[in-house]
Amino acid sequence: MTKQIQISTETITLGQFLKLADVIQTGGMAKWFLSEYEVYVNGEQDNRRGRKLKPNDEISIPNIGSFIVVG
Repeated sequence: MTKQIQISTETITLGQFLKLADVIQTGGMAKWFLSEYEVYVNGEQDNRRGRKLKPNDEISIPNIGSFIVVG
């Protein structure tokens, strides 16, 4: 099941998204999390915490969940 994550801005960084989606507890954990886990954005693996996400982007993290950004 894909969980929808609502954002109130045009874009959000991957690091901010992980915190908003309750995948990590603090923004400072983003760098560590992205180095330890495979994160896919629209089907492509990405580990840049500054990656800009926009509405309709799909994020998949194996063994954790699937998410879609909603504007």
